[in-house]
Amino acid sequence: MKTMALACALALLVSPTSAQTVADFYRGKQIRVIVGSSPGDYDTWARVIVRHMRQHVPGNPTFVVENMPGAGSLIAANFLYGKAAQDGTVLGSVSRNIPNFAFMKSPNANFDPLKFSWIGSPEMTHRACFVRTDSGVTAPEHLFEREVLMGGDGAGTSLSEMPILARNLLGMKFKVVDGYKGSTDIVLAMQRNEVHGLCQTVMAFAQAGQHMLDDGTVKMLFTTEKDRVAKYDNKVPTIFEYAKTEEQRNILAFHASSLETGRPWLTPPNVPAERVQALRRAFDATMKDAGFLEEARQRKLEVDARTGEHVEGVIRAIAGLSPEVIARAAQMVRK
Repeated sequence: MKTMALACALALLVSPTSAQTVADFYRGKQIRVIVGSSPGDYDTWARVIVRHMRQHVPGNPTFVVENMPGAGSLIAANFLYGKAAQDGTVLGSVSRNIPNFAFMKSPNANFDPLKFSWIGSPEMTHRACFVRTDSGVTAPEHLFEREVLMGGDGAGTSLSEMPILARNLLGMKFKVVDGYKGSTDIVLAMQRNEVHGLCQTVMAFAQAGQHMLDDGTVKMLFTTEKDRVAKYDNKVPTIFEYAKTEEQRNILAFHASSLETGRPWLTPPNVPAERVQALRRAFDATMKDAGFLEEARQRKLEVDARTGEHVEGVIRAIAGLSPEVIARAAQMVRK
């Protein structure tokens, strides 16, 4: 009798929590979305998404976007991993390079990418290197003969790492000028002819610098994927065409893998599985939402969404690469 009474008492204590639905949890709450960069392309995507995602999350919580820039999203990623609430009320929008930073054991990458829960990505993009045509470099071959100044925003960031990789691995004469505050700042520096160019995603460059492509001030020299892009009529070469050894191709492939994660959204570790699933499906639904798609079209954002399961699969594949390839890839992006 005493055992039965104790069991009933425990059931009464546990049942309110165990019976709480995802909608019950989120009702009346606010979800913080930590963007690991200053206002720019990642920030724009985040603010467009949150305006439409609320209605797809059970319980209809409100959303607020907070910028936490620094070190190529490392500050934000470390916060999300070690300090943010682990209950589903905090999401992150971080650099696509964040998983690789950890796998390369970059300084201050204090997180395990496999312990985050990945929610999805609104787009997949191409990365390219853009250079002013009056720099004397109008084809990739010229980079082996003439030095060009490329804008960067600091060690460990993709804006700085791509030209450093091309220089260290292939011998292209890129000289990186760090100290700029993000890609928008570098595009302005290109307009002033302080630097000759930058390497970043094509979509991000279009947001601030499309006019320079249109008027011929700037040229896309090469993309960083394995294959030429049909979107550019297969006329723009890829950096892989300048690799001479299998090791060089493997290292380029490791760095190119980050493109497959798009602009990833994640949760901190240990968020309950049912909330992760609800957030993933809400994100997916947002990507098909008519209002979201129309706002994205107006802002010239090209939606090409990937699920959280896809992003997680890409990251697990990266984690499975040989330690030798990863170590060499890390070495090649250090000044």
